[in-house]
Amino acid sequence: MNAKELRDLTPQELEAKALELRGEFFNARVKKATGQLENSALLRKLRRDAARVQTVLREKLGASQ
Repeated sequence: MNAKELRDLTPQELEAKALELRGEFFNARVKKATGQLENSALLRKLRRDAARVQTVLREKLGASQ
């Protein structure tokens, strides 16, 4: 998911997306700890996607105030 796609979403949609990504990241960390995670690059991707969503959300919230 790139920032351009995220900028088209509303703040409520961005918050939902951030919550979803944090849940996926948590599940991936648990799988890694138990040795079930096959793609270790997924952790990095999820962490960066979550940060990207938070950045765009902060931009939108800062612009509206």
